Amino acid sequence: MRRKLVVGNWKMNGNLHQLAEIAEIAAAAKAAAGVDVALCPPFTLIAPAVARSNGLAIGAQDVHPAESGAHTGAVSAAMLKEVHAQLVIVGHSERRAEAGETDADVRAKAEAALARGLQTIVCVGESEAEREAGRHVDVVTGQVKGSLPDDGHEGEMVVAYEPIWAIGTGKVATPADVAEMHAAIRGALRERLGERGGRIRILYGGSVKADNAAELFAVPDVDGALVGGASLTAAQFVPIVEAAARH
Repeated sequence: MRRKLVVGNWKMNGNLHQLAEIAEIAAAAKAAAGVDVALCPPFTLIAPAVARSNGLAIGAQDVHPAESGAHTGAVSAAMLKEVHAQLVIVGHSERRAEAGETDADVRAKAEAALARGLQTIVCVGESEAEREAGRHVDVVTGQVKGSLPDDGHEGEMVVAYEPIWAIGTGKVATPADVAEMHAAIRGALRERLGERGGRIRILYGGSVKADNAAELFAVPDVDGALVGGASLTAAQFVPIVEAAARH
């Protein structure tokens, strides 16, 4: 049985004052039986967030594949471990679009993070144009094959399916859409990694909120959620965690 995992991605939002939200989120995480909960704030907030986390997992939103070097503005997996980050998101659609990251880039980042023992969330997803053209399954399973490292790394790997057209738009994929894509991703994972592909958790990400979380968590192979804007406050995020605990 795969435990539900709910991860908040604060993106380029938040400040020290906003870390006050963590206490209530951490309390809800402890009360949510069978659910793992984590927050990924901006790099500048990781260390102070860990200090206030009360056991809540804190992670990062990106990582550089190199251990060190002349990479101005970048952060390595070793640096994340040093500030006690436990996980990292790689390949988010915003990174792929804004920074031009390829599947090969995402895979290199995932390999570096996993080698350091970081739980690594690899994001995949299709654009609205790709879905309308009927290419959504091929695009996403192609990303799974191209972005995920091979077996044998220390850290735990997670996949997050995020339809790009549903991120920050208020649009949400229907349960049927989600079921189709998560089943396709599961098939690609089993094909790529064999038995381990059946154990990897697949999260849904795309305008997840308290009022649609329960419906999404009821879909087969939805093992949790990658939550954007609704993770910025405990009032919005905690009900999503509670919905996961009921499923």
